[in-house]
Amino acid sequence: MDAITVRFYAELNDHLPEEERFRPLERSIATRRSVKDLIESCGVPHTEVELIVVDGESVGFDRLVGPGDRVAVYPVFEAFDVSGELRLREAPLRDSRFVLDVHLGSLARYLRMLGFDAALGPVDDAGLARISAAEGRILLTRDRGLLMRGSVTHGYWVRETGGRRQIAEIVRRFDLARAVRPFTRCMACNGALAEAAKAEVAAAVPERVAAAHREFRRCPGCGRIYWEGTHHQRMRRWIAELTGR
Repeated sequence: MDAITVRFYAELNDHLPEEERFRPLERSIATRRSVKDLIESCGVPHTEVELIVVDGESVGFDRLVGPGDRVAVYPVFEAFDVSGELRLREAPLRDSRFVLDVHLGSLARYLRMLGFDAALGPVDDAGLARISAAEGRILLTRDRGLLMRGSVTHGYWVRETGGRRQIAEIVRRFDLARAVRPFTRCMACNGALAEAAKAEVAAAVPERVAAAHREFRRCPGCGRIYWEGTHHQRMRRWIAELTGR
């Protein structure tokens, strides 16, 4: 039985045992198999891969590899445009619409606060995968097995725990700082907020709020009303630190 050499780059190494990170790995291989199968047998979800190079040639997931081949596997590129080299998908993984599993509710709310379309998916894995594929959403989860479903093409395994650490990770990983539009989505239901005249909402907010504020936004979906409360400036300072803006 001969060996194949595979090397994972950058954060793809997070999925490997510590002793196998950042170095060429030899894997025994009896017959030719798809490079996608090879990658996932190492524990790396195919959804986090944007470029595969076999013996110097960019290839797709269905490329068969065998003994003697050298495989290099790269994550999503943020600093370089590699669209001319892509063979895996019709477009890079840069659409900032998300679907999150139910265990990432805090992260979903932070994404919405920053203005991103972040749907909270159903409990079952099949439903999450279906929404991700049908709506072209990046699937965020802490379950690596979910990202290995064949129907999922855009997904990311969230490394951090805790909402604020997770949102910092996602903003950095997907280069979202310049796309942030704070307080434009409903944190409860993900709807896009619309401006509302004070006269339209005055009866639905506390009297002191109606007296102190002139600008309001309302969610057309759930009807929730937003205004710049005492926490607003504190949140803006935190967002400025998060995004470096």
